Amino acid sequence: MDFSVTSTRLPGDVALITVSGEIDVYTSPALRERLTDAVHDGARRLIVDLSQVDFLDSTALGALVGGLKRMRAADGDLVLVCTAERLIKVFRITGLTEVFPILPDVPSARAWRA
Repeated sequence: MDFSVTSTRLPGDVALITVSGEIDVYTSPALRERLTDAVHDGARRLIVDLSQVDFLDSTALGALVGGLKRMRAADGDLVLVCTAERLIKVFRITGLTEVFPILPDVPSARAWRA
């Protein structure tokens, strides 16, 4: 599957970043750039939709953690959308389920409050 990452501005200060394919050492810089751009564009909540992601590696996790740090520095949130057990297992093993809210769909992510 080809990699793609798109961003959409939602009502308010919310940005939706939708990722599909594999996030690895070659593709994670594009994700990192989208996350950084969203923060610079004034988003205070980032929803990263991973529902179409087949694989992610440590560089993907690094990009997501970096995005979370940037959002927190701007008094914002970063929420993940993911239902694939194979991906959730990666977050669980690395302890990142304690760091990221992981929700089943975009509407749930939009409604989530810290």
